[in-house]
Amino acid sequence: MESDIPTTGKGPAANLAARRAAGQVHADPVQERVVQRLQAIYDQLGAVSAPAARTGFLARLGFGRTEKPASGPHGLYIWGPVGRGKSMLMDLFFADAPVAQKRRVHFHEFMLEVHERLHRRREELAAKGAPPESDTIVPIAREIARETRLLCFDEFQVTNIADAMILGRFFETLLDAGVTVIATSNRAPDDLYKNGLQRDRFLPFIELIKKRLEILELGGAQDYRMGRMRNLDLYLTPLGAWATKKLDEAFRTLTGGADGEPRVLRTQGRDVEVPRAAPGVAMAHYIDWCAKPMGAADFLCIADHFHTVILAEIPKMGPDNRDKAARFVTMIDSFYERKVKFICSAAAAPDKLYVEGDGAFEFQRTVSRLMEMQSPEYLALEHIE
Repeated sequence: MESDIPTTGKGPAANLAARRAAGQVHADPVQERVVQRLQAIYDQLGAVSAPAARTGFLARLGFGRTEKPASGPHGLYIWGPVGRGKSMLMDLFFADAPVAQKRRVHFHEFMLEVHERLHRRREELAAKGAPPESDTIVPIAREIARETRLLCFDEFQVTNIADAMILGRFFETLLDAGVTVIATSNRAPDDLYKNGLQRDRFLPFIELIKKRLEILELGGAQDYRMGRMRNLDLYLTPLGAWATKKLDEAFRTLTGGADGEPRVLRTQGRDVEVPRAAPGVAMAHYIDWCAKPMGAADFLCIADHFHTVILAEIPKMGPDNRDKAARFVTMIDSFYERKVKFICSAAAAPDKLYVEGDGAFEFQRTVSRLMEMQSPEYLALEHIE
């Protein structure tokens, strides 16, 4: 993932100072404490990488090779409520981290990839007639460790037993191989996979994280996302180029200037496509979700992964497009249940979107929710994952 944050090329502390000097962010002592720890990791990574660069000629001749890569710092686990700047600080660190093999990825997507690799390896062994491995997890973790020396995870969270059961051995192998891990999360380590099935088997992973990574809380009373949200137009009407531009501006404002990229979520064996996403923020067109056979589970999956959703070009609705209207109602109910912040452009005010015909009466609850979701009281509510 490429960063859209302009940098000085001197590490996260200098990059943050440059943003402050430009008036893009305000001084925050809590952020400063976290960025100094990120800077320490940055400096250690640079020190580990420098000898490899100087001995590159000898390495090409076959001298000085080792089976085990140089060990870097284990990393950081940064947690705190939404809107405190976790993703911004990760941007400033990752943008010019002095590691050639580095990767930034949403944790949910990374785990989907891990499961796919595990499945593929088992199929390959079966095709060769080889006996199944007693533990396929360790070879896959070593494979990833050879590919990546720095792993940065956005939105670290554990929600299913399939992930919970493999994380301990998987991450222990990564860290033993010298991979540096930086993770951001809304949850403290002790709250990961809370109330999950067979959670007692997951507890060793929590202890591993607490032992091998430095745990930093990025708290503070200031919710910067909410400050930006209050300055935005949340419900834009009528439709037009100006509304489209405003939605794009809102996306960039809430994501620190990110372009965003498509993402695919997985729920109940189904893929849920998000056309444009950045940490915490999703953007789509009404047709992308309401014209497809999506249900409550799909919309709740979106709500679980994003604290803010931006939806473009909501049309007027009626009996002729009752199926799309029903999905729209389900979507708003799901977002409302999870306290997702909602920004949109629409052909008319909420009470004019579905005014007559079969289904108009039932739509009145959605009208009420759309209006409430614009209120300061709703915006102040904590996102429910």
